Amino acid sequence: MDYREVERAILDRGVEWDFEPTLDRIAALMDLLGSPQTAYPVVHIAGTNGKTSTARLTEALLRERNLRVGRFTSPHLESMRERICVDGEPLSEERFVEVYEEIIPFVDLADKQGRRIQFFELLTAMAFAAFADTPVDVAVIETGMGGSWDATNVVDGAVSVITPISLDHTDRLGPDIPSIAGEKAGIIKAGGTTILAQQELEAAEVLMRKAAEVGSVVAREGLEFGVLAREIALGGQLLTLKGLKGVYDEVYLPLYGAHQASNAVCALAATEALTGGDDPLDVELVRQAFTQASSPGRLEVVRRSPTVVIDAAHNPGGMRATIEGVHEAFDFAKVIGVVSVMRDKDIEGLLELLEPVLEEIVVTTNSSPRAMPAQELAVLAEGFFGEDRVHLVERLDDAIDRAIGLADSQGEFSGTGVLITGSVVTAGDARHLLKADGQ
Repeated sequence: MDYREVERAILDRGVEWDFEPTLDRIAALMDLLGSPQTAYPVVHIAGTNGKTSTARLTEALLRERNLRVGRFTSPHLESMRERICVDGEPLSEERFVEVYEEIIPFVDLADKQGRRIQFFELLTAMAFAAFADTPVDVAVIETGMGGSWDATNVVDGAVSVITPISLDHTDRLGPDIPSIAGEKAGIIKAGGTTILAQQELEAAEVLMRKAAEVGSVVAREGLEFGVLAREIALGGQLLTLKGLKGVYDEVYLPLYGAHQASNAVCALAATEALTGGDDPLDVELVRQAFTQASSPGRLEVVRRSPTVVIDAAHNPGGMRATIEGVHEAFDFAKVIGVVSVMRDKDIEGLLELLEPVLEEIVVTTNSSPRAMPAQELAVLAEGFFGEDRVHLVERLDDAIDRAIGLADSQGEFSGTGVLITGSVVTAGDARHLLKADGQ
């Protein structure tokens, strides 16, 4: 099989947002594979926003300690291979096919036992198998959705990280913050360490209760660790971070926004917890790791003149962080938005947040079948922006061109920027169209 055939075969197993709340299938498959997920220590990350960035930052720190690291994240921006990385690089097409072909006989056996393995379960199994086969020294594993019933939760994380929790996937995870926090808390394991990003009080109470019940040591951002100082720097920010074991100053992070500083200090605390002992990490190691950090699709500049920024924010919590980051990091006099969202999201909540920020909004449709049609989104947007500020453009490439044209029409020195946002798929599609890797 070639890579495209494997990709189609995985996609034929359904879509990752359609899953059943059970670990039976993935657990059975792991047994058939010889439990590869137990072959290495795991940093397990759940939460509503910031998971992928935190995973990438944790990976950067661990790799700087000369460890071989496996990283499993989702969803992907451009290629399915991005989800499974070893030493910071996605599996090659050839290796991706090899791993699939190695495990598919066991997947077929599980299917015949009446447990048809689903899309996300198959990718999770491929990641665990690839990491064991490499082998890696440590794996950084991001949940797909939730925690308790997420396919990744067959791991016994030595360190569990819970990034900020807000309302998202309410049809799957529960209607309110305590319900969602209860689902995310499922990754907290006995005998491990739990790193908690700053949380709303009702989320923190649920998480602390679960940690106490299972006997997990808890470290909380703002108490046991946190960002002591932060100032804007060219291309990012300069941080002073308080970890669990020491203070790390003059840390340059080439990412924008207070939320990325929070992600960085959570990654730092997780790395300290995993390494054990009482000694802090070498400050030069921390500086070097974070200097090289990246988070594609998160306040990522993909073009200049006019400046075009893409961001994967897709729920109100994430969009608030994005908007704060745009205000802080970019000196835009005006912002033109390109927006495509999934129909199952809090679209009104997103538009309400964007209205004071965007001079004009170009509504469009990304490549996902879940995307709200541009015409429907335009109707909703007009309720917030008024008809004159809304531009309906069906295709994303044309929408980007329209937004850049609107920015250019303001004049070369107008300080007008373009923000492309609303979904991970929107960010990935735009990144591909603008060939961000070549910028």
